[in-house]
Amino acid sequence: MAKLTVNGTDLEVKLSPWEKLGAMRGDVSVPLGAVREVRLSGEPWHELRGIRAPGTGIPGVIALGTRRGDGLRDFAAVYGRRPAVVVETNGDPFDRLVVSCSDAADHVERIASALRGGNR
Repeated sequence: MAKLTVNGTDLEVKLSPWEKLGAMRGDVSVPLGAVREVRLSGEPWHELRGIRAPGTGIPGVIALGTRRGDGLRDFAAVYGRRPAVVVETNGDPFDRLVVSCSDAADHVERIASALRGGNR
């Protein structure tokens, strides 16, 4: 499963080799300065916007890869009914990240803490 980490001044989404294959791309890195909001979502499927292009998707099971539509570009790594971290950015390089993880609330707090810590 994708892992969210704060590495210096960047927020990174680390993908497993299988996820890289399914997403048809490598890891995602967003400058912390580009992050506008970070929040928890118990309904990550409702957070998805646009169409998958490119990536892998089975509704309700997996949404993995880039999503595009109406001038937006999002990245998703959503699995089943797991909660997700939703990161809204200023579009550098994605407008939104939606990443499922079992400890999503802890990830939200860690990212928010990094933002408060002056890494913005």
